[in-house]
Amino acid sequence: MRLDSIVFDLDGTLWDTTPACAVAWNSVLSRNAITYREITADDVRKVTGKPHDDCIRQTFDGIPHDQVQTLITETATEDNAMIARMGGAIYPGVREGLKQLAEHFPLFIVSNCQTGYIETFLGFSGFAEFFQDFECFGNTHMPKGENLRRVIERNNLRSPVMIGDADGDEVAARACNVPFILASYGFGSGIAPDFVCHSFPEITELLLAHRTPFAAH
Repeated sequence: MRLDSIVFDLDGTLWDTTPACAVAWNSVLSRNAITYREITADDVRKVTGKPHDDCIRQTFDGIPHDQVQTLITETATEDNAMIARMGGAIYPGVREGLKQLAEHFPLFIVSNCQTGYIETFLGFSGFAEFFQDFECFGNTHMPKGENLRRVIERNNLRSPVMIGDADGDEVAARACNVPFILASYGFGSGIAPDFVCHSFPEITELLLAHRTPFAAH
């Protein structure tokens, strides 16, 4: 595996915002007088990685359709606002690792999140300088594989790698004939990843060992 660029998933790979999202979802329930049990971070964690609309449909399965639609619309906005206030837990080694990797590779993000979520992450973390482009479900309403393809094509990437924590990330990578590294510390699992890393420092070490001579920029 020789690489010239890196595409990251976000939730479960770079950070964890499930506590803030749980607060946001409960706030929307209360504001709209929707009767439901209290949402926990574990509830959010179970669906993280799916497109935002699907996360809400799966979590609130069984409540009236109009209430589900309200939750889909309002939690997308409330998530971003709550995360901007509460932040998220950036995984150990991410800050240092991204700084090292950005010296040798162009870095990108592809996520199934809603519009504005990646921007919230970049604002909270201060990582905007490390990333050259990103795409998400909220912007395109397209599957992750298509969003990965868009990032690859518009940035003329020749030998990218995809890093994520779930089988959906691996499916997206395979759809674009891109190697896949599983971040096993995240929320999901892989199918048959090319590499498995148990921490972000391990990811950093692996990627630096496989950089191509033309990766520096």
